[in-house]
Amino acid sequence: MTIRLLLADDHRIFRDGLRPLLDGRNDLEIVGEADNGLAALELCRSSRPDVAVLDISMPGMNGIEVTRTLARELPDVRVIILSMHSDRRFVQEALRAGARGYVLKDAGFDELLAGVLAVAAGRYHLDAGIGEQVVRDYLDLVEADSGSVFGVLSAREREVLQMLAEGRSTKEIAADLHLSAKTVESHRKAVMDKLDIHSIAELTKYAIRQGLTQLD
Repeated sequence: MTIRLLLADDHRIFRDGLRPLLDGRNDLEIVGEADNGLAALELCRSSRPDVAVLDISMPGMNGIEVTRTLARELPDVRVIILSMHSDRRFVQEALRAGARGYVLKDAGFDELLAGVLAVAAGRYHLDAGIGEQVVRDYLDLVEADSGSVFGVLSAREREVLQMLAEGRSTKEIAADLHLSAKTVESHRKAVMDKLDIHSIAELTKYAIRQGLTQLD
């Protein structure tokens, strides 16, 4: 059986490095590539891959929010999160969102391949580099930190926060999320009120600390 694969990462050089390794296998077929979360989501909707490999930090919509949407809309698309983060918070949120695999970006190709094959077969796969305590914490259902963005804001508020932190205007956010400008402004106010943050600069710092976005 050929596994149909979608690859999403905002760094082209990373995708270019992975593509020949993946293309070299007869049991894998890359059906799409994306450089941001919104494009990855649209490609999943149109191409219906078996496995989507998503960078956790992408512009527009991060990998966890894409995963959450896919779990709701296209549960047959199995997700592997690629991440630089090995701490419990990120692993937990990825799995809670519906990811079936979590692979560190500094791992070797064999680790990613093992994840793709396992997830395509209906199993879970966690990178060998993720500490035993991280896995134990998740399996014991340790609650997320009360101060985590995932526990404080709704999914839509997190999307708006990420886009604000990336410098998007209200009009641009409204167009990307298919909302009215007034609704976006309401979400922005709610985010600022909940976080007790009242400037875009501080919102940006918060979003980076929480892993919603990153500075290139």
